[in-house]
Amino acid sequence: MKLTLLDRLTQFARVLQGVLFPALQEELGPLTERHQQVVAVLDMIHLEACIARSSGGVGRPPKDRRAMARAFVAKAIYNLSATRQLLDRLACDTALRRICAWESPGEIPHESQFSRAFAEFAETELPQRLHQALIEETQKDRLIGHISRDSTEIEAREKPARRAVAPEPAKPARKRGRPKKGEPSPAPEPTRLERQATMTTPEMLADLPRDCNVGSKKNSKGYQETWTGYKLHLDVADGQIPISCILTSASLHDSQAAIPLASLSASRITSLYDLMDSAYDATPIHEYSRSLGHVPIIDANPRRDTAAKAALQAEEKRRELLGYQTAEAVRFHERTTVERVNARLKDEFGARMVRVRGNAKVMCHLMFGVLALTVDQILRLIT
Repeated sequence: MKLTLLDRLTQFARVLQGVLFPALQEELGPLTERHQQVVAVLDMIHLEACIARSSGGVGRPPKDRRAMARAFVAKAIYNLSATRQLLDRLACDTALRRICAWESPGEIPHESQFSRAFAEFAETELPQRLHQALIEETQKDRLIGHISRDSTEIEAREKPARRAVAPEPAKPARKRGRPKKGEPSPAPEPTRLERQATMTTPEMLADLPRDCNVGSKKNSKGYQETWTGYKLHLDVADGQIPISCILTSASLHDSQAAIPLASLSASRITSLYDLMDSAYDATPIHEYSRSLGHVPIIDANPRRDTAAKAALQAEEKRRELLGYQTAEAVRFHERTTVERVNARLKDEFGARMVRVRGNAKVMCHLMFGVLALTVDQILRLIT
């Protein structure tokens, strides 16, 4: 009889609690909650399948990349900001060191070797591939009700990149003065959202800016705040499970990453509703969501239309007075899942303290945290 996804996950949790943890405690001694969390994440993500053992060849052989990848997963779970902190932890924590596959402190590689291994993981997008495989294994056969979409600021310790000044293309010569009556005006340049409707997912991702720069937004109290770094865009399913992520420049508007995110998520899971705040209220986003067979529920954005803004506020007051909520408003409350994921990612899995530089390395650091958070949320749903 073929087991359902829930049955397989429940069986996995029983094996962890009834077999694996007791066996490890006999071998390693008492395990803390963090130790058990590291073991659970490593056992679920099948890390060894994505990292080949070092083969013999000319020159000095590299240290075992699998052990260092396990250590970087532990770094995210322990919410450590620097590799030096990770090495200090491995040196004094015997259980964690042996979980990562080092028997003695002398076997732990030097910090420079960890740095080279991390650069290799960032270049090959190791945590992104592990996360995609995990989502496809655990969420592909699940019908997901809501996908909540939002972004969060990521502060980085690097200088913002200078904006490259591209030479303007030569425009066709046109007559001076007002155009004649009935003469058609030149068509405007298509916006990025309009271009994305005809692009493939790799083309959309390549078109997004990824350099470090300065971003700004209004916080919950209405004050303008700025930061130097990046912006992490997330699609989160019911149960606070991250489905897909994109890291862009901090200055990119949220709406520019909506269609690429929707395309990535649609290739991995099946969902019904797309929940977004007013920053995503644009016609191309509505149309693309419907083209995927989804129902977009996006908070209305009156922008500079004061009359429309006043009408929306009056309608909201009338509904509050009557205690009436539409079905769309009830579903829109589920969008808090992405805000909770953003908070957990920063407070518990290292996204608030980024010490690496460059888009690829920052994304690698964040994705180890996203990977650990995803496993933690999946196990919470079945226990």
